[in-house]
Amino acid sequence: MTTTSDTYFIGADIGTTGCRVCIFGTGGDLASQATATYPLHVPQAGWAEQDPTVIVEAFERTLAEAIRDFPHPRERLRALALSTVLHSLFPVNADGRPLGPMLTWADTRAQPFTDVIRQRTDADAFYARTGCPLHPMYPVAKLLWWRDADSSLFASAHKFISIKELLVHRLTGRFLVDRSIASGTGLYNNRTLDWDAEALSLTGLRRDQLSDVLATTATIDGWSPAKAGLPDGVSLVIGASDGVLSTLGAGAVGPGEFTAMIGTSGAVRVCDPEPKTDPAVRNWCYNLTDDLWVLGGAINNGGLALDWVRQALAAGENAPEDYNDLVEDAVNGAPPGSEGLVFLPLLTGERSPYYNGHARGVMFGLTLNHRRPHLVRATLEGVVYAMHAVFSSLQRLGVAGGTVRDVRASGSFMRSPAWVQIMADVFGHAVTVPGEPEGAAFGAAALGMIAAGAIDGPAAVGALIGAARGVYEPDPARHAVYAPLFALYERVYGRLVDEFDAIAALQAHA
Repeated sequence: MTTTSDTYFIGADIGTTGCRVCIFGTGGDLASQATATYPLHVPQAGWAEQDPTVIVEAFERTLAEAIRDFPHPRERLRALALSTVLHSLFPVNADGRPLGPMLTWADTRAQPFTDVIRQRTDADAFYARTGCPLHPMYPVAKLLWWRDADSSLFASAHKFISIKELLVHRLTGRFLVDRSIASGTGLYNNRTLDWDAEALSLTGLRRDQLSDVLATTATIDGWSPAKAGLPDGVSLVIGASDGVLSTLGAGAVGPGEFTAMIGTSGAVRVCDPEPKTDPAVRNWCYNLTDDLWVLGGAINNGGLALDWVRQALAAGENAPEDYNDLVEDAVNGAPPGSEGLVFLPLLTGERSPYYNGHARGVMFGLTLNHRRPHLVRATLEGVVYAMHAVFSSLQRLGVAGGTVRDVRASGSFMRSPAWVQIMADVFGHAVTVPGEPEGAAFGAAALGMIAAGAIDGPAAVGALIGAARGVYEPDPARHAVYAPLFALYERVYGRLVDEFDAIAALQAHA
């Protein structure tokens, strides 16, 4: 780990179900941290809402706690930088008061409106401009749902904003959004670096109902640090989205440096100096800095699938409560490949690379020989197959000449060596578990350092991260087992596309 610094930067990461505020020195040392959680409401199938004011209050409490526990003079604090979750949306009045619940990335109620967009525009051209495949998680589709559900509110709302914009408004009184969050809306043109005229026309949204866009390293003028319990002279950096800041926080910003994250969901990402899209529309493209874009894809069902299988088995066979014990039991009790059992972990539909909200989970190849360890191991392997589908699509896109220099793990699955080893064996590439710090909170703080000139740029972040905690090399024999099973995984999905539509329709009326 690096040595203690004289100057410190606050990174605030506001995620889906919790926030984390950390204070890091310019040497990468963690001086203070605090966390808080908040609920996700699912009032009906396909809906996933939150109360944005509850999230703001949690951020304020967490920030105050991290500042309270900071062991150095507060005058050594230099900047606060923000990381927030992507794809959130809700209407507000002119005072910034929310006029409805916040629709999160997990909310798919706008699924029918993706078909409306597809009918009204050239979907491929739309994706090429915005970097966002047509999917109900994107605000562009959610806006059509809002307009259909409450046309009066849609027309009268002062603005439609994300949780990032609400936080900034509470701190500054201004409606501002960073280019990273904007690039994940489906409303922003990555080529012109402005709101997309056709997207506005499709949604019926007025331009003045969207916030002004700033670079992710922009320092916001006219804010009062005292309002946030900070001393004079602490700047406010608008920051970026949690996904791209996880990439920065892992130090994986060079050519061929991939990040592979499994938490509740999962994602694979790689950086490129230019916005780039996939002719097969398998991936997204979001902004990190003026000179760096993050290409990647996210899966819906990561740790969520493991939690599902644990709960499903617990009733009958008393599955271990501890996830590491569950994983170890499965790895020790079933061989690689789970004796031909292939799980498609599409329990909540899927994002990358299929973008199919109707996809459903499938256990393929079940026989009388399969027991609990096989089911759990197949779930672990199935999540990694889903990740490998994204990883493979990025390789085919030819980023950095298609070379893979490094795959860096992040997310809660890093705590399971067996699961990380499965990833290395399926991917056929070594997987590195980086030293602390890593993650979006550190990525936000690092962006604050870049904005303040404390470090030279994104490439300097890697030097602030401790030595790797482990490097997991792929086993050639296990990779040879997994390669045909992954090919089978993709074929099974392809042959069930129509059946997924049919079962989704039946479930909707069940």
